[in-house]
Amino acid sequence: WAVLVAGALMGAGDVIAQQLVEQRGLHGHHCPRTLKMMAIGFCFVGPVVGSWYRILDRLIPGNTKVVAVKKVILDQGGFAPCFLGCFLAVTGAVNGLSAQENWSKIQQDYTDALVTNYCIWPPVQIANFYFVPLQHRLAVVQCVAIVWNCYLSWKANRT
Repeated sequence: WAVLVAGALMGAGDVIAQQLVEQRGLHGHHCPRTLKMMAIGFCFVGPVVGSWYRILDRLIPGNTKVVAVKKVILDQGGFAPCFLGCFLAVTGAVNGLSAQENWSKIQQDYTDALVTNYCIWPPVQIANFYFVPLQHRLAVVQCVAIVWNCYLSWKANRT
């Protein structure tokens, strides 16, 4: 279920990026790009993030405020930087970039994307880890992530 939600919301984020941010219009919409972003959500984002939450919950069990802060520190200090780099690499590969082109794109986009990540995710994750049961965390994140996915799609697909 979480994997399906992640794929659908990655696709929704791309549609929003193309229509509202890039203002491509319906005739200019690049459907293969949306399908690629959905596939990345199904095959990469959903499984990786879902597994991460299960691992994080085993590493730091509980749901007190202190536990939530510890989880956010580990999530945002360790997982987020690695995941973001991998996401950009996967997106570049799916988009057909050579290894050199992909590395250049990652170097161009990574720092800005990570800073943007830190503006959005820490408060969301504190609430998520404190209030939301494990089985619903990925869904909560993916709901907030519609905006984040829109940003990532725009960032990963711009030339």
